[in-house]
Amino acid sequence: MKITVFTLFPEMVEPFFCSSIMKRAVEKGIITYKIINFREWAEGVHQKADDIPYGGGAGMILMPDPISKALESIGAKGKRVIFATPSGKPLTEKYAEELSKEEELVFICGHYEGLDQRVIDEYVTDEITIGDYVLSSGETASLVIIDAVFRLIDGVIAAESLDDESFTNGLLEYPQYTRPPRYCTKSVPDVLLTGHHGHITQWRCDRRLEKTMLNRPDLLSDAPLSIDERKRLLLILDQDKRTRHRWILSEL
Repeated sequence: MKITVFTLFPEMVEPFFCSSIMKRAVEKGIITYKIINFREWAEGVHQKADDIPYGGGAGMILMPDPISKALESIGAKGKRVIFATPSGKPLTEKYAEELSKEEELVFICGHYEGLDQRVIDEYVTDEITIGDYVLSSGETASLVIIDAVFRLIDGVIAAESLDDESFTNGLLEYPQYTRPPRYCTKSVPDVLLTGHHGHITQWRCDRRLEKTMLNRPDLLSDAPLSIDERKRLLLILDQDKRTRHRWILSEL
């Protein structure tokens, strides 16, 4: 996959592509990337890229001309162009999987109070939000989307490592433990030390159901639970007397 990032602050983006899993994906040739500072297309001595909003209001808006010219330099029309914005569609694992199938993704990093709508209308195919909150930097939000997407591309992470992660089959991930077996008065659950794969698998399934019930009960209504998983969930609910979660029963 080729990733192109348009930003006024390349120094915020470059380190991400030079570290950890992304660095290895780049070295393997799975990911290629280009970071473009669209200020280079701004005119004047100071290369001004923002201006006050029409209609009044606080803050500054990114001007359409510099970013449009920058996008035209790579032939952005017809490509998957993503703009991270609080007013976009929510990023989900399913959405990330869809994007991971693309051969090329283009990201526009907003800043200040936003981007001139005419640029969005002309070039952007996907407006995406990473949550119901506002960030000061479109770079940060864009990198979150990139991180969620690139790790799903074949060859970046071993397939088995993705099987039981959060949101796989609609559930959150089970708790994880490593050495030492006892730490700060707390011990690793005995079942994980038995080597009995069947019991360990069942324990992990129960913990996924329990954690999803406690932290994200909204996911359970759409989770593709098996008959056995539904029975296990009912058993967990019966053992857990916190009645605020009883409403889940009507969704199963």
